[in-house]
Amino acid sequence: MGGPLGPNWQETQAATTRSVRHFPCMRRFQSHRLRKGRLSEAGRIYLITANCDRRRSAFLSCTAAEIAIDEMRHQESLGHCDSLAYVVMPDHVHWLLRLQNNAHLSNTVGSMKGRAAVRINRQAGLSGRLWQAGFHDHAVRREQDLENLASYIIQNPLRANLVTDIEHYPHWGSVWFERELFRG
Repeated sequence: MGGPLGPNWQETQAATTRSVRHFPCMRRFQSHRLRKGRLSEAGRIYLITANCDRRRSAFLSCTAAEIAIDEMRHQESLGHCDSLAYVVMPDHVHWLLRLQNNAHLSNTVGSMKGRAAVRINRQAGLSGRLWQAGFHDHAVRREQDLENLASYIIQNPLRANLVTDIEHYPHWGSVWFERELFRG
């Protein structure tokens, strides 16, 4: 007699449970596999959000924020992506990018985060984690929405009440907007 998922579903479920219990590395592999399953497509535009470890405010220092921006630009100089818009907030980064050539999204973002962490820790005389593991990505499907999305990204400091005028927030950039456009 079987169950709702077929005649051997209970045996398969029991074997899987035994395997995970006896081989703890399988549990880690399954979680890792979900991250590796992320779609990475050249030419596609992604909105990336990367948070600082424990949401600490690692980018309050202008130097730390500029290092993060410099590392985004470095990924662009390597031909991995085109940076379309970004904002570095005190405890996270939003980055709108177009993936290029044979670059992989996880490698591009991971490289930016890793290089930024090493430089920021060295500059501050610290060690340890700067970023939360992983990142959130959203594949942008409608290119006509890009300018609105970029505007939304760079206005993040206004919504967070960090400044009353975006011109006063130094850690943003966009291919569509120049700082002068926001002067009131």
